[in-house]
Amino acid sequence: MNAHSIPIEKTGLVIVDLTNDFLASNGAYGRAGQGAPEIAALPERIKPLVDVMRRKGGYIISAQFTLVPAKNGEPIISPHLKELRPFLGKGDFAPGSWGNSLVDMLQPADLVVEKVAYSSFYMTRLEWVLRKCGIEKLLVGGIVTNGGVASTVRDAHVRDFETITLSDGSAAFSQETHDIAIAALKPVSRIATIADMIAEFTAQ
Repeated sequence: MNAHSIPIEKTGLVIVDLTNDFLASNGAYGRAGQGAPEIAALPERIKPLVDVMRRKGGYIISAQFTLVPAKNGEPIISPHLKELRPFLGKGDFAPGSWGNSLVDMLQPADLVVEKVAYSSFYMTRLEWVLRKCGIEKLLVGGIVTNGGVASTVRDAHVRDFETITLSDGSAAFSQETHDIAIAALKPVSRIATIADMIAEFTAQ
């Protein structure tokens, strides 16, 4: 089966880190004044594609960065992340919490994966659930383009999933950073717009 003949029933949209703690004004990043207009606009931009995929039988997959609580509920935070985001603390990105959930506009996800690093595959069950559900093609979008999105796309590529990166369904903290990351993914992924994919799925 070649890439273009993979049906939507075997296709998943991996939404990387579009959670309340990243996007909501009262989430962890919002309370710290961290954000960007391009990031805030993503849920509304992706929603039409989510709706088409649901209607046509595709999978909606939410990959959610998680801070695992340890003793006394204190989160395990990697040193580099603690230095970069010193505002992160107890309760932020906690498993099962409101902050760690996909934003309401894109709910519900068919599959949810907690992740502890950039890639949605690193030390998660994502590959296992994709294989069990018969998913062969992945569309990837979310935040940030140069972090979670790029890492997930590259890991999908080496696992032989047909991979499509959503150029306007991803965002970074600057347009320049986003553009550089998208250009760097061209050797390992098809690059497409949300409108491109809606048109293809609508025609199926």
